[in-house]
Amino acid sequence: MHKHEIIRCERCQTPFECKANSFTKCQCSTVQLTINEVQYLSELYDGCLCANCLLIIQQEYRESIGLV
Repeated sequence: MHKHEIIRCERCQTPFECKANSFTKCQCSTVQLTINEVQYLSELYDGCLCANCLLIIQQEYRESIGLV
């Protein structure tokens, strides 16, 4: 039995355990995003994303602005 809600990533549909009420323990907290990256993500998605998708979109954003 899971303590937290199991949700699907809005981008890839992979199920993961959302720990929004324990943010520092949530898998998404492992991805460090700048305020601009958060803004970019919020323009694309409304819901939660898995850490893997966060990393992919972060990379896409950085490439689009010429950081990588």
